[in-house]
Amino acid sequence: NREGYGNLCELITLARMHEQAIKGSYYLSAEDFSSPPSHLSHLRGLPHCSIILVPDYPANPHHLAQQAAWLVQTFSQTTWLGLNLLTLAMDEWQQVQVRSIAEQFNLPVVALGQVCMHVRSRKPLQDTLTAIRLGKAIADCGYSLAPNAEQHLRSRLRLANIYPKAALDETLRIAQLCQFSLDELRYEYPDEVVPEGLTATVYLRQEVYLGAQSRYPQGLNTEVIKKIEHELTLIQELAYEAYFLTVHDIVKFARSQGILCQGRGSAANSMICYCLHITEVSPEKGILLFERFLSKERGEPPDIDVDFEHQRREEVIQYLYRKYGRHRTALAATVHTYRPRSALREVGKALGVDPIIIERVVKSQHWFDSKHELLLRLAENGLDSHSVLAQQWAYLVTQLLKFPRHLSQHSGGFIIAKDKLSRLVPIENASMKERSVIQWDKDDLESLGLLKVDVLALGMLSALQRALNLMATLPNRPSRLQDIPQEDSATYEMICKADTIGVFQIESRAQMGMLPRLRPRTFYDLVIQVAIVRPGPIQGGMVHPYLKRRQGLEAVDYPKPAIEKILSRTLGIPIFQEQVMQIAIAAADFSPGEADELRRAMAAWKRKGGLAHYQDRIVTSMLKNGYSEAFANGVFQQMLGFGEYGFPESHAASFALLTYASCWIKCHEPAVFLCALLNSQPLGFYSPSQLIQDAKRHAITVLAIDVMHSNWDSNLEICQRSQSTQAVRLGMSLLRNMPHEAALRIQQARMLSPFKDIHDLARRAQLKRSDVEALAAGNALASLVGNRHQALWQAIAAIPDKDLLHPTNIEETPVAFSAPSAAQNLYADYHSTGLTLGPHPLALLRPRLLKQRFLPADVLHTFQDKQFARGCGIVTVRQRPGTAKGVLFITIEDESGNVNVIVWPDLVEKQRQEVLKAKLLGVYGIWQTDGKVQHLIAKRLVDLSHLLGDLVLTSHNYH
Repeated sequence: NREGYGNLCELITLARMHEQAIKGSYYLSAEDFSSPPSHLSHLRGLPHCSIILVPDYPANPHHLAQQAAWLVQTFSQTTWLGLNLLTLAMDEWQQVQVRSIAEQFNLPVVALGQVCMHVRSRKPLQDTLTAIRLGKAIADCGYSLAPNAEQHLRSRLRLANIYPKAALDETLRIAQLCQFSLDELRYEYPDEVVPEGLTATVYLRQEVYLGAQSRYPQGLNTEVIKKIEHELTLIQELAYEAYFLTVHDIVKFARSQGILCQGRGSAANSMICYCLHITEVSPEKGILLFERFLSKERGEPPDIDVDFEHQRREEVIQYLYRKYGRHRTALAATVHTYRPRSALREVGKALGVDPIIIERVVKSQHWFDSKHELLLRLAENGLDSHSVLAQQWAYLVTQLLKFPRHLSQHSGGFIIAKDKLSRLVPIENASMKERSVIQWDKDDLESLGLLKVDVLALGMLSALQRALNLMATLPNRPSRLQDIPQEDSATYEMICKADTIGVFQIESRAQMGMLPRLRPRTFYDLVIQVAIVRPGPIQGGMVHPYLKRRQGLEAVDYPKPAIEKILSRTLGIPIFQEQVMQIAIAAADFSPGEADELRRAMAAWKRKGGLAHYQDRIVTSMLKNGYSEAFANGVFQQMLGFGEYGFPESHAASFALLTYASCWIKCHEPAVFLCALLNSQPLGFYSPSQLIQDAKRHAITVLAIDVMHSNWDSNLEICQRSQSTQAVRLGMSLLRNMPHEAALRIQQARMLSPFKDIHDLARRAQLKRSDVEALAAGNALASLVGNRHQALWQAIAAIPDKDLLHPTNIEETPVAFSAPSAAQNLYADYHSTGLTLGPHPLALLRPRLLKQRFLPADVLHTFQDKQFARGCGIVTVRQRPGTAKGVLFITIEDESGNVNVIVWPDLVEKQRQEVLKAKLLGVYGIWQTDGKVQHLIAKRLVDLSHLLGDLVLTSHNYH
């Protein structure tokens, strides 16, 4: 029953969080069930639970008798002795021993199945999983493997021929005793957020109207009050006041600590969330559809996503643990499943395949390959695809895909309970210290209606906060997001040119390709821009019609005034989920709650189906209301497009605020923007090297890491050339193998007086030899000793070896080293920091590339449409979106800029090695120009990576 379920949850929680339990395992001892002060003393006997003792096989009579005695003594209620028969040699012995002990202690015997698979044909996969669990090859598992395939769901007839009838009858008796249903779980919200003497309803109303006064300093109009009252009434009816107050409390804490945060998603449809300062977009500016966020028909709590600075989110998480206690709050879990690479690796090891071959095959399997191409990948790596081993490997991998692999913590879903959370769901320790995680994932929580607050991390918020802090040190510059000037023409001009490397949301290849076409000129244009490059609008066929209408190539028309009101701001094309819901309400007679059910069905139809009955209703209702059949069917097809992925307008608007802010800073304070991005890594599509190359093309002065000037983070300095503009001084955080603590000691020592030499630096900053060597490798000692070679030599001598007990007085003749060449500096830069401030690698290779007629990017961008072109560059990004029908997009970089390369699917398969493995890629193709959007359509690819030697370079590969 419900009480017994809570007891089991606590038992599992204790076993998983026990100080002696290894992560992922259970630990319980007999003492845990003994008298006080045991952890489970209040659960002694686990009342309302049924207990089955599972004997070893074959049973040891003496040991089994001891266990049975302990069982009877500890658990006073219904208990059984289990009998597990898998047609093994000792089955008859097992039956005799179990029956004997059961009679001795007056315990009923119940039949057990020890089921591990649904059908016996899965035995090879079960053996493979056993080998994976043990970390051995199947051939080495011996008796750990099941001797036969009996651990499957056997028919009742077969079971009746194996087990005594009384043992099978007991299974039915247990089933009848266990009447608990998950529907009995009743969640109660925490009540600490409500001050004493007030009810949650009164306090929420008070906080909402206090916030409304600051949001609307000129006074509240009748429409705003009407919307607030509508939302408050619905929240009161559903008793969700504590949920809103909990999120409000979290946001208040973050802001009190100077942590930048912002709510997004459907919550931005809520006037109350806006007044409570949870979200920043006024619902008045969009299509206010509160039912997109909360409705009676949905019957579940709302979902509020709040983004926090990714480098300070832990402070918010620990605040929640302190406020509510580890026993009342935990993170939701995420179940990670086997994907092609992990399945190939694990199954290969289980089959005993040579590790070198496994790694070769794994590396040839890429993010866009389907499971049907496994045999092809094996053949590419020298295996006979018709051999038994290859066939087994591919077959078992295909079966294993999407199996649960491990449990990890959700990206930010927090569960908070009024009382002990472990009475609702089992909890275990997370891998990170001072964190706990429940054993259920997000979908499980939604099914049970548990309160989940998404405390999410967003890197751009960290970058924006850093940028605002830097601008606060400059005269007449905004220091808060709300102070950034709105609708700035220069910012939109930069956006229209797709000069958006590093900014939020519109930095990807697809977005940068759309910007010159859509040409955003207002904030709402930016909202559309954020939302339109998504699978929903693309697969729904909405992008090109919208662009044609925006460019005046197609007339904007509306079948009826009701539709015009909904679609006027998007030129008659539904771009957002709210618009689809509004059409269902206005044209097909749906209630707001039914429209939300339609939205949820759209989101799930690819997985579950279930839209057919909506089609009949939508089309029939729209025909009845005077709409044409073509229009009605077209609307439904667009709804199907949203089944892939479509943005709510409220979500897009929340993101657009951050997009505009990041663009304004990049436009007006590019040095500040670069500095903030470098200090917020990892972040976004682009590496520090690419960000710095882009900054240099914008004439931003970037200064090298220097132990005499650099801090841990990158910072701003007055540019020596102009004495007015800001330069970016790179920080020691970019140095490979440089400890944070050592960098801080360098800063502190330098504040007292400048360093005289490396010995002085090492002594005063208490540096290890490895610290000094890291500085020397990154050329951070140049201002002390000159060139990099000299610095590396002196770094070795700066700190004596530990085994030299006494310093020597031997005077050594100074050794003079010649300065490294440009190529040597380049290699050292990339090895130590992953970037260079010197010549770009392709600048050094340019004479050789010109001989092969590979032209730099700035020359290619002057080419005419359909002109034959040759380009060569370092591969920085590979992207193959699911909506691209197999087309691969590659960005290559040289000393003058980037070239966007399009590789058609047939060429991807024909030149797979060049496409996926080249660090330096030569492209022969046709130049394509469409307005300001330019691409190189690849016809032939050449891997020129050998020209880079062993230069360390990485690319970002995305779906």
